Amino acid sequence: MIGIVSSSEPFKVKDVVLAGAYDLYGRGRVSNFLRSFNLLNMYLEIDGKRIDGKSVSNFQQELDMHQASFNSRFDYSDKATVSYTYYSLRHLPFTVLMDVSITAKRDIDITSASVMEAPDALKDVQNYYNEIDKPHVVISLLTSSAKSPTGKLLMCASNTFLFTEPHGQEPRVIHEMWDNNMHLMKFSKKIKAGETYRFAIAGSSITSAHHDDPLNEAERLTIYAKLEGRDRLISFHTRAWNDLWKSDIVIEGDDQSQQDIHSMLYHLYSFTREGTALSPSPMGLSGLGYNGHVFWDAELWMFPAVLVLHPEIARSMLEYRYQRLETARRNAFANGFKGAMFPWESAETGVEETPVWALTGPFEHHITACVAIAAWNYFCVTQDKNWLRERGWPILSATADFWASRVERNGPGKYEIKNVVAADEWAENVDNNAFTNAAAKSNLQYATEAAKILGIAPKSDWVDVANSIPILKLENGVTSEHATYHGEKIKQADVNLLAYPLKQITDVGQIKKDLEYYETRIPDEGTPAMTQ
Repeated sequence: MIGIVSSSEPFKVKDVVLAGAYDLYGRGRVSNFLRSFNLLNMYLEIDGKRIDGKSVSNFQQELDMHQASFNSRFDYSDKATVSYTYYSLRHLPFTVLMDVSITAKRDIDITSASVMEAPDALKDVQNYYNEIDKPHVVISLLTSSAKSPTGKLLMCASNTFLFTEPHGQEPRVIHEMWDNNMHLMKFSKKIKAGETYRFAIAGSSITSAHHDDPLNEAERLTIYAKLEGRDRLISFHTRAWNDLWKSDIVIEGDDQSQQDIHSMLYHLYSFTREGTALSPSPMGLSGLGYNGHVFWDAELWMFPAVLVLHPEIARSMLEYRYQRLETARRNAFANGFKGAMFPWESAETGVEETPVWALTGPFEHHITACVAIAAWNYFCVTQDKNWLRERGWPILSATADFWASRVERNGPGKYEIKNVVAADEWAENVDNNAFTNAAAKSNLQYATEAAKILGIAPKSDWVDVANSIPILKLENGVTSEHATYHGEKIKQADVNLLAYPLKQITDVGQIKKDLEYYETRIPDEGTPAMTQ
């Protein structure tokens, strides 16, 4: 639920991004991901000198994908070796942890501060500092709240120090207010040569999109983390990630491919979570790319691996679509169609969020079939008939109805789908795009199969439409990308997806012919990874 964007500067975090938090601001007049409070930024002073990137040596940073930790280490002059690690805690979806270790090479004095800073886009920032003094613990809470750019959301964050000293011997914490957008709390400590001093910062960030009372909840979650303690927080986080990695994809004899696969899985797991009813954008929680919107990437490219390795997470991704099914019905109605039509770019509500200058929003309709295909594949893997009845069938039947109304019925074998943006997005406003037509056929066929499994009479029209949607060919026998395709360069794989994952083309000779043809139509640069 929290994405931490790393920085090459010691003790800095570039951005903190929250899943499910959108507001109408920035480019495109559409909902965008929001930067949240940067609740892990800190500074460290040694003998009165503040550490920065220019003053350290042997600076190393490492992402541990198995433990989901970002580890940094450096030397400071001849005075200290410093390491720190931060975590977006897997078992606590709104909580993060910074773990710091300082080994003194000579007697030193340190001052360390946790700095809470509001991003520029937020407004009406309020800063709070509170100390809760109990017989067994003192909890220092550095807290901030602000409204999102339109005032739609209340965004809140809080953090606290976790000290290793016994109660009553902890360093004294001092609060400083710098300006409306930034405040901090700090402490000082003497460390003798040869000693290692450890402390941590735990914090939580949450919005009114996630909780009705985010200000108090941010502090409650932070207090909980404080009293759990560093060791338990890291232990439970590690255990959760170990459970994720019990499912794996193993590549033998190719270390680079193995690392690439693990990187992909790590990011998929980092961007998704069981029980959230959220689905990842192409850049996940690694920043504000693609405005945080959900595209076909979620169902067609990310979903298959998640489905096989962790179907409980795949179910959450589909729940995101199911909860927006009624909005998809309204979208179909507005465009003159029946059933449900999912948006090309989706955010919080499920309305179309594509900026108006992009034709993909009004015309890249294959997304609707991609959602349905993912729903069918979920059932095929899990064999969860109750889910199929309650969640899958409403999606499959409504999307099948969409395609039955979307085709133009121009005679047997000519139920055409005209005026679309292809999966190859350089092909705009074309007729009978190969991927769109084939995905629609799959959608209709899977809806028919689902009906039979559930003991529901399928609409005979679905079979008729599926059998009548054309897949065009060029004169040389190659599958044509669309009705007016004449060998132009392509941006994305399109025709070749009919073999996999759609399985609408199964003849080995045809698959080979299509691959050999379209691999020569790919530019050397400017195309996404799915094409290269």
